[in-house]
Amino acid sequence: MKSSIFTKLDLDEYLNNFNLYLARQKPLFVEGDSKINYEKILELAKFDFKPCQSVANLDDSLMRVSKQGVLHISEIYEFSKIFNYFNYIKKIKFQGRLLEWLTKIVIPQNVGEVALYFDEKGEFKDSIDERFYALKEAYKIKKDEINSELKRLIYSKSITPYLVDTQIHYINDSEALLVRGGFNHVLKGTVVARSSGGYFYVMPANISRLKSEQASIMDKKEEIVHEHCKKISQIFSKNLLFLKFINQAFDQLDALCARAFLARAKDYEFVLADSSRDIIIKDFAHPALKNPKRVSIDFSKKVLLITGVNAGGKSMLLKSILTASLLSKYLLPMPIRANESKIGTFKEFELIMEDPQSVKNDISTFAGRMLSFSKLFGRKNLIIGVDEIELGTDFEEAASLYSVLIKRLAQNDVKIIITTHHKRLAMLLAKDSEVELVAALYDENLGVPKFEFLKGTIGKSYAFETALRYGISPTFVSEAKKAYGEDKENLNEAISKAINLELKLREKLDETNKKEQKLDSLLEGFKNQKEKFEDEQKAVISRLETQYYHAISEAKRSVNLQDTKDKQRSINKANELIKAVIKPEIISKDENYKIGDRVKYEKIKGEIISLSKTDATILSDGIKLRVPIKLLKRSGNQPVIKTSSVSIKVAKPQSASVVLDLHGLRAEEAIEKLDKFISDSLVMGFDEVIVKHGMGTGKLAFAVKEFLKTHPSVVSFRDGTPNEGGFGSKIIKF
Repeated sequence: MKSSIFTKLDLDEYLNNFNLYLARQKPLFVEGDSKINYEKILELAKFDFKPCQSVANLDDSLMRVSKQGVLHISEIYEFSKIFNYFNYIKKIKFQGRLLEWLTKIVIPQNVGEVALYFDEKGEFKDSIDERFYALKEAYKIKKDEINSELKRLIYSKSITPYLVDTQIHYINDSEALLVRGGFNHVLKGTVVARSSGGYFYVMPANISRLKSEQASIMDKKEEIVHEHCKKISQIFSKNLLFLKFINQAFDQLDALCARAFLARAKDYEFVLADSSRDIIIKDFAHPALKNPKRVSIDFSKKVLLITGVNAGGKSMLLKSILTASLLSKYLLPMPIRANESKIGTFKEFELIMEDPQSVKNDISTFAGRMLSFSKLFGRKNLIIGVDEIELGTDFEEAASLYSVLIKRLAQNDVKIIITTHHKRLAMLLAKDSEVELVAALYDENLGVPKFEFLKGTIGKSYAFETALRYGISPTFVSEAKKAYGEDKENLNEAISKAINLELKLREKLDETNKKEQKLDSLLEGFKNQKEKFEDEQKAVISRLETQYYHAISEAKRSVNLQDTKDKQRSINKANELIKAVIKPEIISKDENYKIGDRVKYEKIKGEIISLSKTDATILSDGIKLRVPIKLLKRSGNQPVIKTSSVSIKVAKPQSASVVLDLHGLRAEEAIEKLDKFISDSLVMGFDEVIVKHGMGTGKLAFAVKEFLKTHPSVVSFRDGTPNEGGFGSKIIKF
């Protein structure tokens, strides 16, 4: 199922690239808490470190260790690779969750020492056992003896007439000479093979003896190797639980590192799937596309219905949404603006796309679609993609049937993405509050799709225009338009406009409801604030009354005193009490507010739109509030005061051009250069200029587009036509 959905979404090449960074193959799902794994990957991506060598699967090795078996040296070497890589990774100055996790992984000393036994070829080092060195030298001596004996034979006068050449041939790892027939009386040896020319490959008897002695040396070495493998296997047996743990931990580390390596190599980002069912993707590019036009979509409802122009990117938008959700589920990196994206978690993915018609299975296209839909009911936490939903049957009947099926599916815990060329289904579903409409746009001036999408509307298929674009004769298209009928076309247009108008009215109503809710919230806040002020005022009055009472009582007591000194003391004490009375501070600050000033009333920020002597009306998020001026405070940057005494003189540039080439520049450099170019063009009086940025990764094109959107002097801009540079250029009008 997993490989099937990846193939349907054109992600096979992406998976192959990802697998190149893995030390050993493993399932895509990463064990452990997704949020913690996400934090570990981000930490890994900050550092430049080397990947691990390929490591074999060690499940069978662990099973034999559990049964007190002896591992082969090659299996022990695979474990040593894991130990070495953890030792290497732990030396890097990681922080956060990753450091906390790595700190807990402590390799026992007797186990860790095994990693020091091996050289780069996976063989025991000579320093491990002095016998290895002695055997190595003995083997080398035998090899030298073999070479000397072969050279002696080659240059022997008695054998020379029978030699075909003077080379040493290796047949089945054995040295041999190529000789002609009749060699028996001058050369003793064994024929090991025949050549295509009828000659004989002969291993001389002396060479055979020396090879046997070499094999004996290797047997002794193997005995010593087995002896050490037995000791190491005993150590491993005592640390079996740790070996199982470190083997599993390595798979997790390998999976996290591979994701970090791929993200760094491709300049991709990660989106952590959350518990919601929302899908909000910003500037996403499908990994299979070479020069993609990035897409953004807000899919927070249950159903997304994509309509509009043929070959305008509807299917790729469907695949992009599913792809982003799938990669997020497995914590895989993707080309996306992650900090502005949000993707929910889905347990299952289903894509109904290809034509299921099959002679072998005796199934039609529509029957196959019905079979696929019948398997969707009852499944939970599912995201479904259906491309060209009416495929295989009458679109009006299909629209009626699918509208019912979709509404039933939407009642479950599923999300559905649908593409269609027909408006009938869109008309049936448009009034459902859980259905979101998106239309692929068409540039009627240039006669090409824009590969952009407009939310909340039904798109036109532009079938006739598409036919013309792909070489169908205008005469044929004209006849087809007549057959289709102008009245039907006008009716479709009217219905589409009516639906689109209803959708816009619904959006306005939702916006009004939100404002009403905010106003209710503000009124409730004012009410609570007023009650708070009243309680504070009552407390101040009560405190003042108590202090005043004590002062008066002290003053009255002084009247009854006979001694003058006592009276004076009492009066002084009363005065001290009066002075000690804490009066409420009334801050009087004259502020010369003007219309347009940014102000704040408690936590509410807004702009003054009208003033009276005592009150000001402020506008906050579309809501007007009348507030006493004395309760206002200044907030944010104030408007710049314009003066009439400023004189500006602009010099014309010495040289100017209507074309600017930004190829090869970083985004910051390009924008700075573009800003100056626009200023120079305005000074020169140009009405229209061309900026060439290329396509590349899309970052520069995106930066140029965002800058042009905000530039006050730019009236409009568009992608270039093919002869103007296509999508790699922008035509700017002032």
